[in-house]
Amino acid sequence: MNFTQIGQIVFYAFCLVTLIQLFYYLFFFIRLAVYKPKKKAVSQTHPVSVIICARDEAANLAKNLPGALVQQYSTTHEVIVVNDNSFDDTRYLLEEYQKTYRQLQVVELKQEAKLIPGKKFPLSVGIKTAKHEIVLLTDADCVPASEFWIDKMQESFDENTEIVLGYGAYHKKPGLLNKIVRWETFHTALQYFSYALAGKPYMGVGRNLSYKKTIFFRHKGFSAHNNIPSGDDDLFINMAATKKNTRININKDAFTLSEPPKTWGAWIRQKNRHYSTGKFYKPLHKFLLGLYTFSHIMFYPLLAASLIFYNWQLALIVFGIRFLIQGIILYPCMKKLQELAMYPWFIFIDIWMFFYYLIFAVAVFKRPRKGWK
Repeated sequence: MNFTQIGQIVFYAFCLVTLIQLFYYLFFFIRLAVYKPKKKAVSQTHPVSVIICARDEAANLAKNLPGALVQQYSTTHEVIVVNDNSFDDTRYLLEEYQKTYRQLQVVELKQEAKLIPGKKFPLSVGIKTAKHEIVLLTDADCVPASEFWIDKMQESFDENTEIVLGYGAYHKKPGLLNKIVRWETFHTALQYFSYALAGKPYMGVGRNLSYKKTIFFRHKGFSAHNNIPSGDDDLFINMAATKKNTRININKDAFTLSEPPKTWGAWIRQKNRHYSTGKFYKPLHKFLLGLYTFSHIMFYPLLAASLIFYNWQLALIVFGIRFLIQGIILYPCMKKLQELAMYPWFIFIDIWMFFYYLIFAVAVFKRPRKGWK
């Protein structure tokens, strides 16, 4: 095999990888770009139970809990905080809030569920305690983006809808780490929203997720994966979500906002924990996500090899086609998720994703850590 033949093979491989990438953009991601929520003929409000699990989260609760307690929602609702064996001032803080907010319910856990690591036991207790059929989940370090969060999230439910996937964004801060954290969050949402719109829902995020108690009990809660510390959000949705029972909600008033990790180490630990659950997804989801990741990893190395060893003009044309389609589809998606500030950076962060996948590839093979805090 001569040098010219090697260059041709490299270029053909680059073209194949580009076609795979374009398939995902033109079959999956474009669905979010053109998505418009259907207007309901009849509007109905439902009683809602908001559930927040907290362990040593006094500082976060002091800052964020009022956002859930002052929601403008005329129908019956409650806010349940499950205090999971906290050693800080969480209990006393919640007692003070209860004096002002009658809708606040507190569940005190004083014993560890040793055979059920992570957040699944306190969350299960919170769901069982909830008075209402619709439960709306968020975290102690999250705050609703508006006072209409409950109202807008519950709007997506009807008699056929059992799961509503929301967007859990991060606060905009200066610095490169913040841009990367927000891009990764957007990129993950781009995938799970688009897959859901294509009838293949595979995950949601616990920062902003809602479902009916009926589906939780029908699937016996988290019993199928109680031994795994994480996955109270994505693994449950992966198991329970279907084409017919799942909807997305991208109303900006239905977002939640979280404080982003402040250090690279904290962010890497967080992502390692999240990615350790991916191996437990359904085979089809693992294949689709894996193929997309593989094509993304291979795109830039094969581009560089094609520029050097084949024809730089043809290689740039193929790159330009992908870049153009990518830019056209990402713009409306970022606009809908209020992330347009990152649009000028997308090509640079897209290149960074090559290194991102390499960094976190190890997490797929790691054993999940036992705690959720």
